[in-house]
Amino acid sequence: MNTTIKIQGMSCNHCVMAVTKALSKIEGISDVKVDLAKGEASFERAESVILDKVKKQIEEEGYSVG
Repeated sequence: MNTTIKIQGMSCNHCVMAVTKALSKIEGISDVKVDLAKGEASFERAESVILDKVKKQIEEEGYSVG
């Protein structure tokens, strides 16, 4: 299922790469696209992927969701 989430705290391309890498590490997530200007990430996720896990992974990189 296609999912889009807001991410706060990104300010440069390094941030985009960090969030992309963090999301790509989660099993069941693919086709990650992070948009710095919009402050959001979109991706395909399996139904088994819980959004709390996604949020935790992003927060571990130093960004916040919402």
